[in-house]
Amino acid sequence: MVQAHPWDKAAAGWNSHAVAIRTWLRGATQAMLDAAQVQAGARVLDIAAGAGDQSLDIAQRVGQHGLVLATDISPGILALAKANAMAAGYPQVNTQLADAQSLGLAGANFDAAVSRLGLMFCREPQRAFQQAHAALKPNGRLAALVFAQPQHNPCLVISIATARKHAGLPPLSLDRPGDYCEPGSLMSLGQPALLASLLADAGFVDVKVGPVAAPFGLPSAQHYIDFLRSAASPLMVMLAQLSVPAQQAAWDDMVEQLSQFNTSDGWVGPNELLLCSARAP
Repeated sequence: MVQAHPWDKAAAGWNSHAVAIRTWLRGATQAMLDAAQVQAGARVLDIAAGAGDQSLDIAQRVGQHGLVLATDISPGILALAKANAMAAGYPQVNTQLADAQSLGLAGANFDAAVSRLGLMFCREPQRAFQQAHAALKPNGRLAALVFAQPQHNPCLVISIATARKHAGLPPLSLDRPGDYCEPGSLMSLGQPALLASLLADAGFVDVKVGPVAAPFGLPSAQHYIDFLRSAASPLMVMLAQLSVPAQQAAWDDMVEQLSQFNTSDGWVGPNELLLCSARAP
């Protein structure tokens, strides 16, 4: 029997916000697929695919003669990815339960591999890049998106700091190297030099890493918190120990602080991602 995974609790929330997420990441996703040179007829591996929003974009590019294999560590969110692909009319999207750090797809000869906001959760990212490399054919391409450094992602910093305060955890500091960047955390791969080094050490060549602006536009800060409280697994886990009123107080505190990003056209939260691309020789 397939065991539940902590990310299963965030699966429905992530999926229910698919429209907002798609709008938020549309430009970054297209840049990632361009960097991976995803084209008609290609066989593409989608690592840590989540609910599979980007899998639909891949399927559209590869067409009916291509193939998309969406992998994820969460059975619950992977089931949603499969259902979403079938509902959209993309039978070329298959799913497979797999940890990015142990894909088990060596020799599969994919034309390309992509990962959107997933690899930073790997506690051993070097293994994940090695596994992706092994799954690619010679000259196959990898492209991935991860969150950039904390200094460029104030919404994440505010949300994490507030959750830690209410959970009674020690405060983090932007002035201390490593804070907000622990292995397996949201911004753990945010340093361009680190990301480039991991790719090179995994055997990739033609490595490129660069920033991508990805502002998150929503009607209000409350809408952003509604997204986080149902889809942001790290924050959900951090606050789970608190009573319901105490959890609500934490979310309300976040809303108040994040309201600084209100504009005349709604709420626009600054976000910066890193786009990395490379080739398997």
